[in-house]
Amino acid sequence: MWLSSLTSEQRKALLGLAHNVVVSDGLLDPNEETMLDEFKREMELNPELQSEYLELSGIEQVFDSRRSRTIALLNLLRLSYVDGAFEIEEECLLKEVSGAFSITDDEFLLMDNWVKRLMALEDEAQSLM
Repeated sequence: MWLSSLTSEQRKALLGLAHNVVVSDGLLDPNEETMLDEFKREMELNPELQSEYLELSGIEQVFDSRRSRTIALLNLLRLSYVDGAFEIEEECLLKEVSGAFSITDDEFLLMDNWVKRLMALEDEAQSLM
């Protein structure tokens, strides 16, 4: 969602952050792989590009606007739920990212709630098909 509006540097960084989320719980779910592929398509990145671990230090300088930070966090939250479980390791990592982005705990909870509702609507749409 809205990934095409990120800069080239932000797109590569988001792919790294996505990698961090996927490996944080020690399991790679096929749904996570599918969503990573969707991220690459939307960001117009080479499908063969492998994601790699990204240090969080300085991430707030890459995502230098409220908009880019919100886009990153919403998409990372979506990714963390795609396997059906929001693991504690994923939550801790995303809270660390939100702290680096100067996003308050209340704002994080609002974003988390929005993503849950979005995913419920997407599931509902899938069942209609």
